[in-house]
This record gives sequence, C-alpha cells and structure tokens, in this order.
Amino acid sequence: MLFLAVFCGFLAEYQLEHKIESDRAKQLARSFYEELKNDSVNVVIKVENRIKQENAIQYLMKYFKDSSLTNVSKTFALNFLYGITFRTPSLFEPKTVVLEQLKNSGSLRYFKSNELQKLIGDLSVAIHNINDRQLLETDVRYNYLHPLIILHYDYDFDAALKKNDVAFDMAAAAYETSNETLPFQFKSIEKFDKQATINTLGLYGMTILNSTRKVHYQKYITLNAELLKLLRKEYHLK
Repeated sequence: MLFLAVFCGFLAEYQLEHKIESDRAKQLARSFYEELKNDSVNVVIKVENRIKQENAIQYLMKYFKDSSLTNVSKTFALNFLYGITFRTPSLFEPKTVVLEQLKNSGSLRYFKSNELQKLIGDLSVAIHNINDRQLLETDVRYNYLHPLIILHYDYDFDAALKKNDVAFDMAAAAYETSNETLPFQFKSIEKFDKQATINTLGLYGMTILNSTRKVHYQKYITLNAELLKLLRKEYHLK
C-alpha cells in the first residue's frame, strides 16, 4: 500500500509537471506566433520599399550617364530621395523578444517538435545574417553616399518638403502624389564625378541592396512562413 501511494504521488506529480510544461509551451507558442506574424507583415513592406529604392537607383544611374544636371525635374528629385537619401523605410529590424527568451532561458525545451526547434535555430541565423548585411549597407552609406549627399543635395528643397513638420517618408509620399513642384538644385555640379557616382550607386543598389533582399530577406520570409504554419499545426493557432 505504501508503495502504491508513493507511486500514485509520483504519477500525479509527473502529470502536473507535464501539464505545466504543456501550458507553458502553448503560451510561448502563441507569443512567438504573434511576433512572427507581425514581422511577416513588416518584412513585406520593407521588401516593397527596397524594390522602390533599387528602381530609383537604376533611374539615377541611367540619368547620370548623359542627362543635364542644371535643370532637374520633379522625377529626378523624387528618385534622389528614394534612391540615395532614404534609409529607415527599407531597414528591416525583426522583433526578437520571444525568440531571445526561447534561446536564452532554456524555454526552447518546451517545444517537443524537433522540426520546430530546427526552424527556430535557422531563423536565428537568418536574422543574424540580415543584421550583418544591413551593417554593411550602413558602412557603404556613410563612406560613399553621405559624401554625395553633402556635396550635391539641395537642403532648401529638403526644408520646403518638410515644411509641415511631418515624417520625411510621409512628406515624400505626399509630394509624389501632389501636383506641386518644388525647385531642386543639384549642387556643386563642377565637382560631380559621373563615373564614380554611377559605380557607387551600382555597388550600393545592385550589389548590396538587391542581394540582401533576394537572398537574406527571402530566406527569412521562407522560414517565417514555415514556422507560422508549423505553430498553427502544433498548437492550433489562428
């Protein structure tokens, strides 16, 4: 009888621990699912912004080959904004609060699926690679694009664009769809190095931005979708 009582106590404790772990897994799965779902929307927006930026850079590369810089159009000014001046609208910063909790607190053990654990590890690597690539983009901007902006950008145009004190990207979007044309003067034309600028834009847009989007963003998008699908299946999430 004593053995049976001890055994039943052990069994009850085991079942309680199993229930606690199961409930904890469901709670973490739901939080992780929401984090991933929000980022799945955000990354699509960032991809669209990057494509717009890449297209703007291609426009500028063609324009700089043989077009006049003494009397530039509204289209040129907008492409200068989207291609060279903008940064934040195309910067993807995945939310990793739950992901880091899973990795650093040992909570990953609550997920019994080997496939789920593997995908989480792969996602962590993908995020690391995105961050690494975006640091490279930042280095290129500081070393090559910022001097171009300092030398040639029209800050009178900039002030007129942001006259209502709205966010820069919102001001540019509003200007793009308006009938208004703000004067834009390409500064220091005599110091403009056409070939160096074209090569710089090619490096930044076609080599760096484009490959980050097509390789590293796409890897994240694929893993994010697989994780959302598996979490829905394992934990009946919607």
